[in-house]
Amino acid sequence: MTAPLHEPAAEAAPSAAEEAAEAGTAAKAVQGRSLGRIAWERLKRDKLALTGGVLVLVLILVALLAPVITSLVGQDPDAYHENLIDPLFGTPKGSMGGISGEHLLGVEPVNGRDIFARIVYGAQISLLVGFLSAVVAIVLGTILGILAGFFGGWVDAVISRVMDGLLAFPQLLFIIALVTVMPNQLLGLQGTGVRVFVMILVIGFFGWPYIGRVVRGQTLSLREREYVEAARSLGAGRFYILFKELLPNLVAPIIVYTTMMIPTNILTEAALSFLGVGVKPPTSSWGQMLSTAMDYYEADPMYMVVPGVAIFVTVLAFNLFGDGVRDALDPKGSR
Repeated sequence: MTAPLHEPAAEAAPSAAEEAAEAGTAAKAVQGRSLGRIAWERLKRDKLALTGGVLVLVLILVALLAPVITSLVGQDPDAYHENLIDPLFGTPKGSMGGISGEHLLGVEPVNGRDIFARIVYGAQISLLVGFLSAVVAIVLGTILGILAGFFGGWVDAVISRVMDGLLAFPQLLFIIALVTVMPNQLLGLQGTGVRVFVMILVIGFFGWPYIGRVVRGQTLSLREREYVEAARSLGAGRFYILFKELLPNLVAPIIVYTTMMIPTNILTEAALSFLGVGVKPPTSSWGQMLSTAMDYYEADPMYMVVPGVAIFVTVLAFNLFGDGVRDALDPKGSR
């Protein structure tokens, strides 16, 4: 008889550890990513946006730590150094506006105040007005825009006509007229505090229609989505749908327009201070420094260059970061 052929040996069954490893690998392969993580990964690939974001953080730290920074360099923004000024021409002694190891960016004409210290303290005013006026505009624009888009009818008509009127109103002239007639004391504030408070409120009030129109348009689209109809069918109230269903989906455009609105507000504050209706001396302001420098731009050009560069870098940093955030949150509308 022929000997039976040997059957091939059966493959060894996978161990429990191998099965667990394969299951973990499969779980990782199908693991989803949140929208925030996807946006952050897009933003990390944009080097210009990251550079702008780093500059924005540095500017915020400089404004918050202004007393510490000026004490480290040993300068007071209000201290006069008349010994550093040429008594005949009123300009700083030495080259480049009096730049030295003690005065990193030189000194001001006539009084000799340290420009570096005043630039650092001027960042406080610019960022304070820029951020807080943007907060006022975002709060008003989001609330009124979402109400106009969701309810429609006469509510939408009234809010839309108010937005059209504010967009056509001469904002700068109104702020100039309002600041000049404001009392020196208001709500416990005095002098410069009153002017900063008025600028924040007026700039924010005239800025909300820009974000309001965007939020209204987005709300008109979102209110017809399936998840909103599902919430209605389950008996959800109007305010639940507004703040639990619609508002979370409006966060992305709100963030984008906030980053784009802040540099505009900073430029507005600088323009008002340049025209003499912003903060009062001796409070530091970049626009005020530019206005004063107009009388000395030939004899001391550095006095004009330094605050001008400060405004330029600040606005550029916010714009670069805002463009990156927009592209990260809205890749379909990227450049």
